[in-house]
Amino acid sequence: MLERAIEHLEVLVGFDSVSEHPNGPIADHLAGVLEGLGAQVERQVNGEKVNLWARLGPDGPGGVILSAHMDVVPVAGQDWTHPPFALTRDRGRLYGRGSCDMKGFIACVLAVLETAPPQVPIYVALTHDEEVGCLGAQHLVEWLKARDAHPALCLVGEPTEMRVIDAHKGCNEYTTRFTGRAGHGSDPDAGVNAAQYAARFALGLEQIAAALPVPEDSPFTPPHTTLNIGAIRGGSAHNVIPETAEIAWEFREVRADHAAQVRQKAESLRTKLEAEMQARDPACSIRTDTIGEVVGLAPQEPHPMRDLMLSLTGENRAMSVAFGTEAGLFQSLGAATVVCGPGSIAQAHKADEFIEESQMAACCALLVRLLRRLASDRGLV
Repeated sequence: MLERAIEHLEVLVGFDSVSEHPNGPIADHLAGVLEGLGAQVERQVNGEKVNLWARLGPDGPGGVILSAHMDVVPVAGQDWTHPPFALTRDRGRLYGRGSCDMKGFIACVLAVLETAPPQVPIYVALTHDEEVGCLGAQHLVEWLKARDAHPALCLVGEPTEMRVIDAHKGCNEYTTRFTGRAGHGSDPDAGVNAAQYAARFALGLEQIAAALPVPEDSPFTPPHTTLNIGAIRGGSAHNVIPETAEIAWEFREVRADHAAQVRQKAESLRTKLEAEMQARDPACSIRTDTIGEVVGLAPQEPHPMRDLMLSLTGENRAMSVAFGTEAGLFQSLGAATVVCGPGSIAQAHKADEFIEESQMAACCALLVRLLRRLASDRGLV
């Protein structure tokens, strides 16, 4: 089964499915493989991008989602010693863009589903544009909600070294752009300094985050909602009043209400500063663009999928992580959701990305055990 999974991975790595490109070729390939296994495959189209929703096994209530994204991050500017879009097998490692994040999991799913028809409803969810804000999963989940779909369980196969993750923070990314009025630095009142307003906005964001309470029972490290100013751009010379500036910023909330508070207070701050700028020149403006908003995976009790996965992996407890995934979106369908997949996040997004063959083998074995357990205990789904 491992060799078959590696064969699938070799084909998948060969697709340049960087997020900025249309994903039709890899989606068509995967749809064909799944249809060859007897799956009912539906394409959820969003412009030039496609999500796949495939059902195998009997049609009925409940079921389990096996979720992965088809897109990968760019290779431009990285110093690869192996070809990024051709799988290289070397001393137990499989090199190639997406081998770890997360075509390795897709390959394992395909190899396992080839072995025998599932006895319970299995849904394979393959999404686009996870790497740029989970855009595909957002579309797919809204599409499923409109169909009143309610799968019972969900496994998101992001690389966790096969450890079970039952909680992660949300991730929200924005760019705020400031347009002022240029002038000579010797006469500050003659211009409206976009860079100064950007600096005030950045300080205000930090104060907003610092004022949020730290939950006593937070499972995360660090335990509080974090806010990061990733970039500040503006100005051209010491003696020129900058006409434009921008701030790239993000926050990662530990609770959903924290996300609502940060957004509301950031918008109030933007409105206040913009009014000050426009009082000096009506042409001035401040605009915030949303780059991506990824809902967190919230801790929940009871959690049948977490308990099932712990029993299958032999782990004593689930973990929480700070990075984001599509898991919280599938949780919003009512599915008990965990993240668990082959490979290490430490290898993702880097030059010479790789996945260990042993991780692929462990994933295949886990998926086999999962399908057998679900078939023997229909009450789980």
